[in-house]
Amino acid sequence: MFNHVDVIEVGMNGRVVGRLAYTPDNLCAFEYESEYLRDGVSISPFYLPLKSGVFIARRDPFNGQFGVFNDSLPDGWGLLITDRYLQRNGINPATLTPLDRLTIVGKDGMGALTYKPYFQVPQREDINDIAALAAEVKRVLAEDYSGSLEALINKGGSSGGARPKVILKIDNAEWLIKFPSSSDPQNIGQTEYEYSLAAKKSGIEMPETRLFENKYFGVRRFDRVGNRRIHTHSASGLLYASYRLPSLDYTELLKAASVLTRNIEEVGKLFRQMVFNVLTHNRDDHAKNFSFLLKNDTWCLSPAYDLVYSQGFNGFHTTTIAGSGNPTRKDIFEAAQIVGFPKKRASHILDEVQEGCADLEYYRREGWY
Repeated sequence: MFNHVDVIEVGMNGRVVGRLAYTPDNLCAFEYESEYLRDGVSISPFYLPLKSGVFIARRDPFNGQFGVFNDSLPDGWGLLITDRYLQRNGINPATLTPLDRLTIVGKDGMGALTYKPYFQVPQREDINDIAALAAEVKRVLAEDYSGSLEALINKGGSSGGARPKVILKIDNAEWLIKFPSSSDPQNIGQTEYEYSLAAKKSGIEMPETRLFENKYFGVRRFDRVGNRRIHTHSASGLLYASYRLPSLDYTELLKAASVLTRNIEEVGKLFRQMVFNVLTHNRDDHAKNFSFLLKNDTWCLSPAYDLVYSQGFNGFHTTTIAGSGNPTRKDIFEAAQIVGFPKKRASHILDEVQEGCADLEYYRREGWY
C-alpha cells in the first residue's frame, strides 16, 4: 500500500526546484536542479543558498530534515490524523522517514512547494459541510477510529498547529477553518476572531477573517493568489529554530527580517506584531507562528496569524523580548534599540496598538510598565 522512497522531486508552480534524498546517516540531502539554478531564487536563503552542490541537513532541530521542507510537514493535528490513518491501515508511523511523509503531503501542503512521488490518500467521502466536519473532528478527539480520517486528511491534513482545522472552498476562495481542541475553551473561535479584528484596528496586516456558524474561526489563505501558490517559509524553518521549546528572542527575529527583506517597513510590521502579542497576552508566539512570503522574487513578512490569548511556555512568552519572557514597556524599547529601530517610530506603534486592542478582554491595562 505504501512504498518507501529514496529520492523526492521538489517543485514550485510547475518548475522542478531540486531533489531530496536520504543519506546513510539518516540526514536529508538536497541539490538544486541545474535549470532552476539559472534563473531561480533560493527557497531558504540562510541555509540553502542558490548554488550548485549537495547540501546536507543538520540533525537538530528537525530530525535530519531541512527547515524549509520541515515547514511542509504536518504537526499537531495533522500529524495525529495522518498517524491514525497509517495505523488503521497497518502501517507503523515510526517506520516512515521525513521523505516518506513528504510524499503524503505531495501537492497539498501549505505554501508553494510540492513533492513527487505523491501518495494520494484514498477519498472515501468528500465532506464539505462545516457542522459535519466538526462532528468528525470530535470523533477523532474522542479516539473514535471509525470516523472519516481520509476526509479530514484531504481537507487539510498537512497544515500545522495543534488545533483541528480543515480547508474549504468558500466564495471561490480557500479558507482555513479551525475547531476547538480537547484542551481549548469552547469559545476559542470567538476569541480568535475578536483578536483578528483588534489586530486589524492595531494596524497589523491580517488576512480576511470570519466567524462561521458563530463559533468556528476562519481565515482566508494568504499562500494562494488565484491559481498561483506563494512560497511560504516559517521563521522556525528559516532560522533552524525549534517551535516546540523557546528558541528565539524578538531581537533575533527582527534582525533576520531586516537581512531577509532588506526593508525597514517589513521590520516595522514584525515589531508591531511583537507589541500586539505583549499587550494581548499572546504568549504562544513560537518560531512557527511567524512566516515570510516570496513574492515576485522578493521576501516580505506574511500577514499575521494564530493571534489569540495563550499562556505560553510556563506562563512566559515563547519568544522572549530583549531577554525577558514577561516583558515591560522598557523591554519593548530595548528590543527596538538593539535592532536599530527608531525609538520615535517604536513609540508611535506602541500607541497605535494600545488604542487598537484596548477593548480586548485580555489587554494588559496596567502592571506591565
